[in-house]
Amino acid sequence: MKRFWLVLLSLGLIVAFSTSAMAVDVKFSGEFYAAGVYVDKGEMVKNNIFTTGAEAANTSTAFYYQRLRLNTTFVVHPGLMLITRADIMERAWGNTRSSSTVLVGGVPVSAPLDTMSAGTRAENENIAFDLLYAMYISPIGVFTAGYQIDGAWGTVFGDTSLPTGKVTYLFRKGPVMIGLQTGKNTENSRNAINNTIKVDRDSSFYTAWVRYNWKSGNAGFLTKYIRNAIPRGTPGDTLAPTFLEDLGVKADVWVFIPYVKAQLGPVALQAEFYYLWGKQTWEGVHDLIGMTDHVNMNQMTGWIDALGDFGMFYVGGTFAYVSGDDPATDQAEGGTLSGGLDWNPCLILWNSDMTYWTRMARGFDGTTTAGPMNNAYFLQARAGVRPVEKLDIMASVSWAHADKTLSAQWNGRDIGYEIDLTATYKITNNLSYMLGGGYLIAGDWFKGTDVAGIAEPQNNFLVLNKLTLTF
Repeated sequence: MKRFWLVLLSLGLIVAFSTSAMAVDVKFSGEFYAAGVYVDKGEMVKNNIFTTGAEAANTSTAFYYQRLRLNTTFVVHPGLMLITRADIMERAWGNTRSSSTVLVGGVPVSAPLDTMSAGTRAENENIAFDLLYAMYISPIGVFTAGYQIDGAWGTVFGDTSLPTGKVTYLFRKGPVMIGLQTGKNTENSRNAINNTIKVDRDSSFYTAWVRYNWKSGNAGFLTKYIRNAIPRGTPGDTLAPTFLEDLGVKADVWVFIPYVKAQLGPVALQAEFYYLWGKQTWEGVHDLIGMTDHVNMNQMTGWIDALGDFGMFYVGGTFAYVSGDDPATDQAEGGTLSGGLDWNPCLILWNSDMTYWTRMARGFDGTTTAGPMNNAYFLQARAGVRPVEKLDIMASVSWAHADKTLSAQWNGRDIGYEIDLTATYKITNNLSYMLGGGYLIAGDWFKGTDVAGIAEPQNNFLVLNKLTLTF
């Protein structure tokens, strides 16, 4: 028996020392925050006839919420890595948990993906993996494949960091870097969990970009082609093809995005411009029911931002624009591009974080403070002071005006003004506490098409405190 165990131990040691090494190193990083928020009103107009219950009553709300975002890098060997990111316990304290299913026509179906996530809201309240991809740093460039961040480029304006399945190639030579990408926004082909007789109902993209770096800045240009065939064919997936099967629309879209960042002495400048050109093409028997055969798409957004840092004091300003759709034309001048969910210019207006947690306030005819910025002009002036090394106090005044009305009959384009004040104290290098408040002065934009005089705009405010730990 002793000999048996000796032989078994020897075999175990041979296997152990002859097996290829697994991950030689594991690196963790991330961010945890816990926050509390108070929002004074649920609506931007009094007597909102389009909502009921607590929303129409303009009741206030206050609650706490939290999230842990964990990044993990498995270094298999130098130059070869497996990278993941997960959001953990992203929930309001003591709140009712979200469901993994929703009812569509009385039938339970899987819940949609959460905002900027590869998981549902129910999964994010427990644990949801958003990113998982392999990275290989080779002599001829960097290759990545898997779920990665897409929709982020240049400056923060216009960015919506969305986990997306794609393949990427990067190459750098001196100050120049180029990149090529292709991936899927949506896959609707038949597979084990999608029982369909349809084909070519996907959304795919192809991206190419170049970036040039110099000592005090960088600039780049990106072009992206998106083929969206999801809306093709209106009958149900399980029906046999009919003459109406192609009564859908297919979009072919090109997006061109130049940007620049530069440090000019104490002033940091950044600017970015988006131009979208494309066509939505109706297919099938559109002419038999009086439909146009195509819609041209010409949309643009852009911003310029400056921040001057003078030691204890700093000042800055921002101008941003997102084109809106003109209801008087048969073209699509807006509705696709936006300011992006990553960019939160105010505490209330177009703040995607607050939209996620509080839903934000609504007015008549679909008007809302929710992010991202769309169909608007935006101006902001801000200033800050650091009275001590660890304390940063900032105030900003913002103005927003709609580019287009949503219909011919509209009360006005003035969205309003917002005044924000925040104070952030750095407790340690990895722990900070922020206290802030925002006050939004509502404009006539929130009246919508109201002609009876019942949609009276009302101002709104929130108070936010947030503890953030990074590691």
